[in-house]
Amino acid sequence: MNNQYLARCCRLHTGEKPYKCNECGRTFSQASYLTCHRRLHTGDRSYRCNECGKTFSQMLSLVCHCRLHTGDRPYRWEAGPNSNECGKTFSQMSSLVRHHRLHTVENPHKCNECGKTFINVSSLVHHHRFHTGEKPYKCNVCSKAFSQMSAPVYHRRLHTGEKPYKCSECGKTFSHTSSLSYHHKVHTAEKRYKCNECGEVFNHESKLARHHRFHTG
Repeated sequence: MNNQYLARCCRLHTGEKPYKCNECGRTFSQASYLTCHRRLHTGDRSYRCNECGKTFSQMLSLVCHCRLHTGDRPYRWEAGPNSNECGKTFSQMSSLVRHHRLHTVENPHKCNECGKTFINVSSLVHHHRFHTGEKPYKCNVCSKAFSQMSAPVYHRRLHTGEKPYKCSECGKTFSHTSSLSYHHKVHTAEKRYKCNECGEVFNHESKLARHHRFHTG
């Protein structure tokens, strides 16, 4: 065992985090973790998905993302032999850990300000910024500040016009996965609202109302 490996191992026990980000002050136990973190500030996203073109700052993020395309869900909740718990599968280990706490009702991280509890420390850190008003993550184009690490990534798309999420049905592109999911309902949603005049059906009542004006003038 070399000295460098031993030093890293010791930090797991001591909690020492000697590597500090000059941008936001966050600290890390290993230099490689700091290197990956800095990409969030610099905008370096050198790992690209071959399916949809989305880019990532870390290889692990790309690997997890690719499972959206492949449907691979290697992490499974293994309930006991006499348990009726769900056996649900997940694409990421972190999702499995969060799900496990739904069964165990474990919320060990408590906010000292309001008493609200959370299943992981990162959720508590994000929540605490609502009390402090801290916004350590900044857009490198307009300097707008955010409380969450991922927010500047989405915000930058307002400047770049990037729309990495593409509808497989019609080819329309979107800047956020939530927008794509909402749009996809246009293709998949049941059309329940029928025009009594011509028989055309719609998936929203408001669309039927607009259509009906063509008949009534």
